[in-house]
Amino acid sequence: MKLIPAALSAHLGGGVTTLCWCWRITRRDGTVMGFTDHDRALTFDGVTYEATSGFVAQDARTAVGLNVDNTVIEGALQSERISDADLANGDYDEAVVDLYRVNWNDVGSRVQVRTARLGEVTLSDAGFSAELRGLSHGLNQPQGRTYQRQCDARLGDARCGVDLSGSGHVMRGRVTDIIPGGAIGVELDDNATVAASWFAHGIVAFVDGSLAGFRGAIRTHRVSGGIHMIEPWVPFRRSPQTADLVDLTVGCDKSFGTCGEKFSNAARFRGFPHLPSADYVTAYPLSGS
Repeated sequence: MKLIPAALSAHLGGGVTTLCWCWRITRRDGTVMGFTDHDRALTFDGVTYEATSGFVAQDARTAVGLNVDNTVIEGALQSERISDADLANGDYDEAVVDLYRVNWNDVGSRVQVRTARLGEVTLSDAGFSAELRGLSHGLNQPQGRTYQRQCDARLGDARCGVDLSGSGHVMRGRVTDIIPGGAIGVELDDNATVAASWFAHGIVAFVDGSLAGFRGAIRTHRVSGGIHMIEPWVPFRRSPQTADLVDLTVGCDKSFGTCGEKFSNAARFRGFPHLPSADYVTAYPLSGS
């Protein structure tokens, strides 16, 4: 049950209202931003809510009990503080969104309508749309570790222990070829050489050009004539240009063999490589064996 402040309740009971929506976004890195659909900026609780930000809220659904509440917000990327590269890089994934109904003529007269987290973000030429998931959504997520053959650590994190600043783990180069279908050809600085698939499952990060700041996951990596062919899992939002500077980060397929052979890190492998397979579990002795 929402308790509406007396001042706002009195305002709602009047003949004319001066109401707007305000969104406060708190990213996982601690960055806080405010946006409003009002035609001028508003400030309260130490946060300035930027006007004409292009945010539009669609119909919201609220359910009784532990069912997940969902709604969608849309934006036109009019704010200089939100870039498509940040959205594509996942900087806003799981960000906390606080939604307020505010009397813009007296910002002290307001009520917090809901708190949610950003879910799936979809980019298009016109802007972006993001799903807002109610806090009960977290109850549907797996908690703790999963028994599986593959490692559940992220390459380079504290549980993994691999130092990505080591030699050959992050290498810089320039785009030399734009390949139909979304792949790019990269020539490494100083003509450095690494084997094919070294960067598979790794990261390509654009340092400059129209995609500056964008980071994408690498699907496959092959070498042809000294040029490293990098295919992303998801096509780049904009077409790269030749001579764009990129950083390529080594990849890991999460297998026990790769952990030991590629990174000499088998002692810190965070999976269970000796789990019986499904075929073994369902096997039965054959007659005469």
